[in-house]
Amino acid sequence: MAGNSYGDIFKVTTFGESHGPAIGVIVDGVPPQIPLSEKDIQFDLDRRRPGQSKITTQRKESDTVEILSGVFEGQTTGTSLAMLIRNEDHRSKDYSNIKDIFRPGHADYTFQKKYGIRDYRGGGRSSGRETACRVAAGAVAKKILDLQNIKIIAYTLSVGSVEAKKIDHSVIEKNIVRAPDLAAAKRMVKKIDEARKNLDSIGGVVEARVHGTPVGLGDPVFGKLNAKLAYGLMSIGTIRGIEFGLGFDATEMLGSKHNDKFYLDGDRIRTRTNNAGGTLGGISTGEDILLRVAVKPPSSIASAQQTVNASGEDATIEVKGRHDPCICPRVVPVVEAMIALTLVDCLLLQKTISTS
Repeated sequence: MAGNSYGDIFKVTTFGESHGPAIGVIVDGVPPQIPLSEKDIQFDLDRRRPGQSKITTQRKESDTVEILSGVFEGQTTGTSLAMLIRNEDHRSKDYSNIKDIFRPGHADYTFQKKYGIRDYRGGGRSSGRETACRVAAGAVAKKILDLQNIKIIAYTLSVGSVEAKKIDHSVIEKNIVRAPDLAAAKRMVKKIDEARKNLDSIGGVVEARVHGTPVGLGDPVFGKLNAKLAYGLMSIGTIRGIEFGLGFDATEMLGSKHNDKFYLDGDRIRTRTNNAGGTLGGISTGEDILLRVAVKPPSSIASAQQTVNASGEDATIEVKGRHDPCICPRVVPVVEAMIALTLVDCLLLQKTISTS
């Protein structure tokens, strides 16, 4: 499956299934002498791990990362970085009664038709558990970006119809939904809890901002930075849409209002607005990259749904097990990870054409 790898120079390959013995990631192209420890990686994994609050799946995984290679005496060596996360609390028996039934909203049917075989235990390779590998690799990418003073922050902007009315980065990790507005966070939690009690689930929007991106990342035509970010973020199974800057609101504007006007700020050319979201012609402008992703309601719900089985017969399914009623709080670090992986790859690609 060629789709297991991401990136050109900073190349990430993930492996493992939701209910296998372990999942993991190999990262090629990591520059040498980057300070790195398992603690650096664990911070973001803890933000993504299951069982962290009452509104997430109660699967109990510590998601403890083990660095197997690529680090010596606290620094990266420049060789392949291999990391492993062992699965500790998988309950495959929860899926035995639906192993021949296609779950609505899941990849069961498409995997079966494509490969003629599938791992029905928690979705196997198509499970959201694979994103822990991305987060581990993304934590390494963040360390590299830190050296360039590039900062990524993401948060839950909305859940259902409840939207954050203010953006305060200091409160994001102080509420279980990871919203930048504490008052809205309380209403979001209530909304999620209502869906859970009704044996249902709910979606939302995650917004991300990147500060400190240098001018010039991304390439014309097919290598546009926003196109690469879209590709990376849309590879997250739960994402259903993406927009940059004003996004779809731009369709209601005149060009004279949407265009970001240039001005000179000391010796730096800047724009007075950032309606484009940080790129022009697919190349970074130096302004903040601003994007939003649409997060679907999780497909695993306990209420009865109509479906068919592997024999093509009508069936009714009630998905048992432990599942998230809303994935927004746990997808925040995954969004950050995919942005970090994309930016580091673009930074390293830029070095191949730099004349300075």
